[in-house]
Amino acid sequence: MCVLIDECPAPAALRDVSATGAFLETNARPALGRRVELHHPEAGAIFGIVRSLCPDGVSIGFDCGERSVGFALAAIAADMSRPAA
Repeated sequence: MCVLIDECPAPAALRDVSATGAFLETNARPALGRRVELHHPEAGAIFGIVRSLCPDGVSIGFDCGERSVGFALAAIAADMSRPAA
């Protein structure tokens, strides 16, 4: 479980992640274009910009670089190391 930080922290489930962004299942609805922070228990924290709002979550974009690539790889590896439910 991740935490999306806007004005207040909100729980978020990482549905999709790459070096350029992520889709989060969450009840939080930060404004489009707003800068938010995403905390992952194993990948650490990264800042992003809210790119779209959907009924089941939000899409955030990252500045693509070493930090975002490392974040995405760590999040993917952490998910792959968990037993299937």
